[in-house]
Amino acid sequence: MTGEAVNPKAYPLADSQLSITILDLVQQATNYKQLKKGANEATKTLNRGISEFVVMAADAEPLEILLHLPLLAEDKNVPYVFVPSKQALGRACGVTRPVIACSVTSNEGSQLKSQIQQLKDAIEKLLI
Repeated sequence: MTGEAVNPKAYPLADSQLSITILDLVQQATNYKQLKKGANEATKTLNRGISEFVVMAADAEPLEILLHLPLLAEDKNVPYVFVPSKQALGRACGVTRPVIACSVTSNEGSQLKSQIQQLKDAIEKLLI
């Protein structure tokens, strides 16, 4: 995690500790097939109402290509958060390419339920 200036539009930006927690849960969600990668698929999960929370990369270039997601997420009352690096997000998603947005989806009887809930609370604290 480098400390260079990030786009001020990337709000709320997770600090390094929370970023690690988020990327860790994203990685687990990949294993449980509870992850949609990419801005388009994240948009679809929000529209369908199956998204638990949305993670976006603050270093997407240009950032505007994913700035429709916070608006949609707020409409649907879904927490969203930015992490500093698209490379790290891609790695956590289990792909070799950078990923600028991903959505952790809901699943009945999921083992990740409690961890997802804790992380949603932490993200909502950032928004206050």
